[in-house]
Amino acid sequence: MTAYTYIVRCADGTLYTGWTDDIEKRIAAHNSGHGAKYTRTRLPVTLVHVEQFDTKEAAMSREWHIKRLTRAQKLALVDKENETTYNK
Repeated sequence: MTAYTYIVRCADGTLYTGWTDDIEKRIAAHNSGHGAKYTRTRLPVTLVHVEQFDTKEAAMSREWHIKRLTRAQKLALVDKENETTYNK
């Protein structure tokens, strides 16, 4: 089973981290108001970072670790991914 850890940027600029086994469906759920309670009042959300794993346990572990980062560290993670994407 493939699983993903993701970070979305909410409309108010805050970041939310979660995990899922279907990234497109999960982002759609967030944006329809059926995602996490945290994101319901901060719509729309935009996917800014995603990591892929072989198991849900690995994705959940990575989510736990990301949630313990400071905002600055999370933004650096997002910026690093965007830098990699644009430098291909």
